[in-house]
Amino acid sequence: MAEAQIEAGGDAVELNGSAEVANVVVFHSLKLQLAVPAQKAEEAVEFYKKAFGAVEVFRVSGPKRKADQEIPSLHLAEIKIGSAFLIICERSEDSEEAVGVGAAFHLETDEAKAAVDKAVKAGAVLDGDLAEDNGAISGKLKDPFGYVWIINSIEEAGVLDA
Repeated sequence: MAEAQIEAGGDAVELNGSAEVANVVVFHSLKLQLAVPAQKAEEAVEFYKKAFGAVEVFRVSGPKRKADQEIPSLHLAEIKIGSAFLIICERSEDSEEAVGVGAAFHLETDEAKAAVDKAVKAGAVLDGDLAEDNGAISGKLKDPFGYVWIINSIEEAGVLDA
């Protein structure tokens, strides 16, 4: 039975002397997220455009914090440099992260819940609950080595306003 399932795309895993088939999770992309100092995301996007010919794919914006409410603020932007995608966002003003430390890896898949479950079973720790927005599922994990992974179901890219 395990052999037929392996041919159909399952991975055989031997547990307690019996072959069990694990679900196969296929990832479509890996995206690095850079957290820049507060209120510097727009400046970072413009720098990458100028320095590396980056193309902005989409952005999430909203009102600026505190006293500057009338000016839109860039919460995050996805840019493309060559064939690689990079997500730029702001660290919070009270963040104690050192410069260059605010990075997270984004994985996109059709099976976000299964991917999160598989990572947790392998030793990752889920940070909060899985989030669902318009049918898209995402989960934030920390691996045993301290790296942050965000697993998302695939969505159409576009301009979003927060």
